[in-house]
Amino acid sequence: MTVTTTQTRTPRIPTPPAESASRRGLAARVSLGRVFAPVPSEFLLIASTALLLTIFGLVMVLSATSATSTAAGQAPWDAAMKQAVFAVIGVPLMFIASRLPITFWKRIAWPALIGAVAFQLLVFTPLGHGADGNRNWITIAGFQAQPSEFLKLALALWVGYVLYRKRTLLAMWRHVYIPLVPVAGLAIATVLAGRDLGTAMILVLLVLGALFFSGVRLRIFILPAIAAAAAVAVLAVTSPDRMRRFLSFLNPNCLEDYFNDCYQPLHGMWGLAGGGVFGLGLGNSKEKYDWLPAAANDYIFAIVGEELGLIGCAVVLGLVALYAVGAFHVIRRTDDPFVRIVAGGITVWVVGQALINIGVVLRVFPVLGVPLPFMSQGGTSLVSVLVASGVLLSFARSLPPRRAVSVVG
Repeated sequence: MTVTTTQTRTPRIPTPPAESASRRGLAARVSLGRVFAPVPSEFLLIASTALLLTIFGLVMVLSATSATSTAAGQAPWDAAMKQAVFAVIGVPLMFIASRLPITFWKRIAWPALIGAVAFQLLVFTPLGHGADGNRNWITIAGFQAQPSEFLKLALALWVGYVLYRKRTLLAMWRHVYIPLVPVAGLAIATVLAGRDLGTAMILVLLVLGALFFSGVRLRIFILPAIAAAAAVAVLAVTSPDRMRRFLSFLNPNCLEDYFNDCYQPLHGMWGLAGGGVFGLGLGNSKEKYDWLPAAANDYIFAIVGEELGLIGCAVVLGLVALYAVGAFHVIRRTDDPFVRIVAGGITVWVVGQALINIGVVLRVFPVLGVPLPFMSQGGTSLVSVLVASGVLLSFARSLPPRRAVSVVG
């Protein structure tokens, strides 16, 4: 007897339009939920301090330039408005950068470095021009830019990417130094060719900071640090101008050389001393009346001290410290070596440059010509440091969630 079995199939019931629409609505809500999801505390700390320092800087640039702008026949707010334009550009770029994934920063590392070096080389074309012995600026369509500021961020991304790709080989010195040392040295040489030793020193510190946070062995890290220090010493000794400034810094009787290399450092110190604890009041600086060179640039911290006193200086230092705390938390909490290395390089750049600038005003260091991040007048510097902060914010979004601490009663 043959038994025939028939397999019945359950008919597929089409999804009602209302249910399909509800699912699409749920997906949209989930997508929007990811966009507006709570951000880590490191994100809030870095973003808030960057914005506060930028606003503080705009106020101080307005105060420091109002007198000289009026004397030149311009509106007293002219320089501050130009700086505000770059702030309006830089702040949105910071938050746009904060939304980009880590893979984007890895892919853009090589193109960014090549583009930044090519941009830096424009200073040696007819577009470039110099100031105070340095040739590190270009002018395009009436806008002045300093290409080396963008080179800092590009170099941080590139060093992080190279060390990330070689993370399993960093115990061997040849994999650490090649191609890191020759390529980074070439990029820094383009800045040194323009006689800008201050910016070159910041780039060297950035590379050393990235190396340190990559976890290389101490003996491998010390060799490039010694080589960098020796190179800076040679460049200082072989340049009569740099050597003269360094000797004036060591001179205890700086008043004897008042009208030469001691003029700017002395007026910077007098501005700080004149402010006392509470300052002379916002807008009441005396040094800004063309007594202090670069009052809105490299010596804006002296104007802060004169007008807002010790309290104003402490606020600036406190904001820089909070920025550093947020950045170091990103370095400590991340599981991605690329994030750790790049964040370390950016942090050493921004925080280290701020400390060097303040140290120059306090005569702890000789005059090096580096701006105070977020605050000094200079649109290129402001945009570059805001975009670099956006990279840190992007890294902060990638941090793993904090582990809940269970308390056993």
